[in-house]
Amino acid sequence: MKHHTVIDSPYGPLTLVADDGVLCGLYMEAQRHRPPQETFGVRDDTPFAEAEEQLAAYFAGELKEFTLELRLTGTPFQRRVWQELRRIPYGETRTYGELAAALGSPTASRAVGLANGRNPVGIIVPCHRVIGANGSLTGYGGGLDRKRLLLDFERGAGLF
Repeated sequence: MKHHTVIDSPYGPLTLVADDGVLCGLYMEAQRHRPPQETFGVRDDTPFAEAEEQLAAYFAGELKEFTLELRLTGTPFQRRVWQELRRIPYGETRTYGELAAALGSPTASRAVGLANGRNPVGIIVPCHRVIGANGSLTGYGGGLDRKRLLLDFERGAGLF
């Protein structure tokens, strides 16, 4: 059974979604590929205490790696990409090509980009840490301004 809540963040309101008490979604307002609201289940703050605590610590600059249990639904390739995203250290970036190579598919950078864009748990699964081959900020479901804010924040440019 799914439940959701909405929390405030320096990034704007975040909708957290849990399936049987396990976090399965974190969505921003106006996020590309955001599922319809009716799929989030009833509003209930109960299953989100740990997620809220870790997100608050992250935004306070005190947490660099999330340890939440996640239930990520996607194709096997998408799940592999999302797992690889979690290996990108705080404050660092990788290109789509580097991720593809790390997955053993060096020519799959386009497919990696598509899977990255379908990440259901933004911020915690840090798809914002993926950049273009030339170092440019490229597509981000939450918008390039938010991506820049997150990257600058993680690089020590200050809190939001």
